[in-house]
Amino acid sequence: MAIPATKTARQARIIEILQSNRVRSQAELAQLLTDDGVKVTQATLSRDLVEIGAERVRDLKAGLIYAVPNHPVRRTASDAPDSRMVGLFKELLVTAEASGNLVILRTPPGAAQFLASSIDHSGIDEILGTIAGDDTVMVITRDKEGGEALADRFLTWAE
Repeated sequence: MAIPATKTARQARIIEILQSNRVRSQAELAQLLTDDGVKVTQATLSRDLVEIGAERVRDLKAGLIYAVPNHPVRRTASDAPDSRMVGLFKELLVTAEASGNLVILRTPPGAAQFLASSIDHSGIDEILGTIAGDDTVMVITRDKEGGEALADRFLTWAE
C-alpha cells in the first residue's frame, strides 16, 4: 500500500492500525508505521494521537491499548453485523445489485451519502470504499468477484 507523506494520510493510517491491532504503546505504533514505510518522530506521533482523539482503553486480552472512538474495530465477512448498520439497511435500502466487485445500492432520495458514510465507517474489511450520489451508492469490494455475496448480505440485513 502506498501512503503519501501527508499529515492526513499518516493520521488515517494510524486509525487503520489502531482498528486492526492491539497497540499498547507509542513505540509499538511507531514501529508499525515504520514497517509501512511511514517515518514519524515520537513528538509528531503524540500530537497525531491527540488530534485523532485516540484514548487508552482497557482490553481484556492486552491490558491498556490505544483506540479511537467513532472508528470501530474492522470487521470481516464472518463477523456479525452491527445492529445500527442493520437498522440503516432496513430503513434505507431499496435495491441491491452486483456486478463483479461492484454493488449498486438504491436508497430514497437524499439518503445515499448517509448510508455510504455508514458503510465506510463500518470497518468491513472486504469493502474498499463507496461512492455516493443522491439516491445511489456504489460499493467497491476488494475481491474482484465479491460483489454478489456482499449484495446478498446487504439484502439479508434489509429483510
